[in-house]
Amino acid sequence: MGRQVSKSLTTAISAKIAATVVGIAFLASVLIVTLVDDFLLANFVVPGDTSALARDIKANPTVLVFASIGYLVVLVIDSIIGIGLYIVLNPVNRKLAALTGALRLLYAVVLMVGVLALLFQTIDAYGYAAIKGVGYIFFASHIFLLGYVVFVSGYIPRFLGVLLIVASLTYSIFFIDIEFPEHFLVLIMLTMAVAEIALCTWLLVKRNSLPEAGQRG
Repeated sequence: MGRQVSKSLTTAISAKIAATVVGIAFLASVLIVTLVDDFLLANFVVPGDTSALARDIKANPTVLVFASIGYLVVLVIDSIIGIGLYIVLNPVNRKLAALTGALRLLYAVVLMVGVLALLFQTIDAYGYAAIKGVGYIFFASHIFLLGYVVFVSGYIPRFLGVLLIVASLTYSIFFIDIEFPEHFLVLIMLTMAVAEIALCTWLLVKRNSLPEAGQRG
């Protein structure tokens, strides 16, 4: 049954359409997550101070509502990205393509759970950070696997795969309790952004030359 659904999906949607959608959706997802994390939720919670969190939520309920809406949109976009990546990467390996898309979806679900938990005050800032950390693990795993599949694909430039794998490893800084120099953090963030934007750009430019499912063994 699952194989029939996946076969129908790859038949109904061409690699060209999937690549176009993934390229645009990727950029939209990055922009929305950046807006929510770096602007709406920046300095919103005080680690370990539950009362401060409660006051923030009471004083600025609209902020969390918009953050929740933002992550809900990201969840929808990342679901689309997951399906699109499955179609684009299906000629390489169907199972790896499906896992790559699933990890992206899990990342979005975890972020959504964290923001909703904050909204309903069922966790404090430490709890939110822990949930967000799990989300980063899923996302880093998604980028790593994406990089590997891109590297072995044979029809997507290998340097993009290497760039994605390097970018995935940079997420380890979120789990290391060390104060890094600001310029180093900027370099890390640029690496993450460049890796995803480079893949998006390539997919949009080369969408007409991508193989369809079944064209590769």
